[in-house]
Amino acid sequence: MYTMEGLTALEAAAIWAVFGVAILGLAYALFLRSQIMREDKGTPKMQEVWNAIREGADAYLRSQLRSIFPLIGILTVALFFSVYIIPPSQEALSRFANNTPQEVQLIIGIARALAFIMGSGFSLTVGQIGMRMAVQANVRVAAASRKSFGDSLRIAYRAGTITGMLTDGLGLLGGTLIFIYLGIAAPDALLGFGFGGTLLALFMRVGGGIFTKAADVGADLVGKVEAGIPEDDPRNPAVIADLVGDNVGDCAGMAADIFESYEVTIVSGLILGLALYHATGRLEWIIYPLIVRGIGVLSSIIGTYFVRAGKTGKSSDAMSAIFSGFLTSAVISAGLFFVAGFFYLQNLEQYGGWWRVPMAVAVGVLLAILIDRLTEYFTGTHASPVNDIKKAADTGPATLILQGISVGFESSVWSVLVIALTIMASILIFGTIPGITGAESVSFILYGVAMTGIGMLTLTGNNVAMDSFGPIADNANGIGEMSWSGQEDKETKAAQQIMADLDAVGNTTKAITKGVAIGSAVIAAVSLFGSFLVDVSRAQIGLNELAVAAGNVLPFPKLIGEVGIRVDLPNVFVGMLIGGALPWLFSSFAIQAVTRAASLIVLEVRRQFKLGVLEGKIPPDYKQAVNISTTAAQKELVSLALLGIVTPIVVGLLLQVEALGGFLAGIIISGQLLAVFLNNSGGAWDNAKKLIEDEPKNPAANTGKGSERHKASVVGDTVGDPFKDTAGPALNPMIKVVNLVAVIIAPIVVQYAGATGATQVVIWAVALVLVGVLAWAIIRSKAPAPAMK
Repeated sequence: MYTMEGLTALEAAAIWAVFGVAILGLAYALFLRSQIMREDKGTPKMQEVWNAIREGADAYLRSQLRSIFPLIGILTVALFFSVYIIPPSQEALSRFANNTPQEVQLIIGIARALAFIMGSGFSLTVGQIGMRMAVQANVRVAAASRKSFGDSLRIAYRAGTITGMLTDGLGLLGGTLIFIYLGIAAPDALLGFGFGGTLLALFMRVGGGIFTKAADVGADLVGKVEAGIPEDDPRNPAVIADLVGDNVGDCAGMAADIFESYEVTIVSGLILGLALYHATGRLEWIIYPLIVRGIGVLSSIIGTYFVRAGKTGKSSDAMSAIFSGFLTSAVISAGLFFVAGFFYLQNLEQYGGWWRVPMAVAVGVLLAILIDRLTEYFTGTHASPVNDIKKAADTGPATLILQGISVGFESSVWSVLVIALTIMASILIFGTIPGITGAESVSFILYGVAMTGIGMLTLTGNNVAMDSFGPIADNANGIGEMSWSGQEDKETKAAQQIMADLDAVGNTTKAITKGVAIGSAVIAAVSLFGSFLVDVSRAQIGLNELAVAAGNVLPFPKLIGEVGIRVDLPNVFVGMLIGGALPWLFSSFAIQAVTRAASLIVLEVRRQFKLGVLEGKIPPDYKQAVNISTTAAQKELVSLALLGIVTPIVVGLLLQVEALGGFLAGIIISGQLLAVFLNNSGGAWDNAKKLIEDEPKNPAANTGKGSERHKASVVGDTVGDPFKDTAGPALNPMIKVVNLVAVIIAPIVVQYAGATGATQVVIWAVALVLVGVLAWAIIRSKAPAPAMK
């Protein structure tokens, strides 16, 4: 770090302080873990159910690791050799000025490969440890519900905070370590770090989403609709698989998802900050984002202690307490952004004032709050959209489904408008700097967008805690239902109501954090798009300089950073069409996978019911449903990931770098609209079902559990399950995988643009092989799941 030119003693101290804050976040996670583990685990029956969930979740994660490790190994080697295809960057040559260019390539290749492994490992750690802590917490939340509403809320939220602190701590630790060692050459390795985290998140999102919703849909259709038994009835052979799925999907998957968003926003921020460093000579553009991340960790820790409730309460009290913690962290962090900016960014006065950068970060925090409120409006139980869906149940499942679809469509419009206003805010903040015009102004604006994304995920600790709260409360409710089945005493009924209230809140918090994840994915993708333009322009400038030195004609008289991506060019428009279509193909395959696996579970549950499980003649065999979901999820992991990895490479090789830019624009727009629709419609259907279940049971009035209205809502919920927990969430990492791959390969595509002879033959041969890989991935995704014995 000390070899970086222009780094002051204060800046060096600030970087080490940020490193210390990352360690503090991890230490706080250990502190919270010790608190949670001291809580009561409840009765032997509760521990028996909990143990079955724990064993199923562990078995799934072991199976997942075996499926993905080979691809991780191949990509590690590919990333190492990727640096040899193009000359080393000027930043790398400057950082390692005492080494030859060949040695610099070796150093950067090793750094990128190790960063990829570190990003993958950290993402995996966040997901696995976060899931295991959620499993440890759910039985303790259920036990606490027999004593206090406030204790149940506290345990569930702080257990989720452990995952949040792991996300904060490891994300900040990895980025800071790379920056400390590589200095201004850090972006070369940070691309590997971000790609590793994003790829693992995609694996965990896809696999976990298929597992959880195959089990959930199968359990609901046969248990609730056909047999008329309650949710989480211990006689349902798919109930343990359903509870396992909540952990591997919402805990492990979501934690890894937000972790990679956390990584990717800092990667894009540093790449764009590096562009401004070259333009202005100021390191503040690079170091301030790391300071912002450190502030976020401290603010999230403080906000944890504002989430509390009394001995009694209801769902609205829990939601208010959780939002109070979130808002407290937001206010503290926003204030500290400006304090840090005032003392550190004074040297940026010549670029419009020190306040512009912290203002962009604060806009990101505001964006997170707006998406939070917007998502709660469309999916919460107290607003009109969910109540309109509930009312539509009066006339059957068809009208209920139609109403939910319309809610999802509308929510997508408002979400995209909020994101558009955020980008406009960046234009207003950075597009009005005196003396900065043209392509340089665009660089400042894109940097502002990246800082907005960093600000949006400043409260990652709170966001992950809110998300993990959902499956913890859901599992605790399930453990209670299975353990207390048949008990009608006052204490049990009160505990069941506490669990039902927290479960309903959990549905809303999950929807909110998915909304934040989607919003951050779009902001991160726009930032990466800016990084793509910067990297392509730099590659074009390098080739122009070589041409001038050799006395040749400039290969790129107009840089892409100056003329932008022109959609009137046919190849660019083709790239945009392909990019816009990819999220739909990806979602189709993900939902097909859930459908196939759920069908197998339906058949398995029916088989066991025919053998007398409902009558108590034989005990349910929970392992069969777990095995079916595990097998189905593993089948899709590699093939769906390959869609995101291979497609941008094929587009770049065959249609050139401008079309690759159009491809990225298409996937950002289409993916955002589709992801919000899937997330919010599914969440709204789920909470509409819960509103009907909370009604007094009255067959004459067609209200409550077991009524025709309830059955209609269950159908809507099962349709929405793969929307909100499989396809929608998995689009977030898929969009960023595509963008990161594009940023990595863009300089290579530029390097070999216009190649002829043997080089062109090799490029076409590689493209043909990759098209074959895509064909294999599509065929495998459409193939039926293996039959279970």
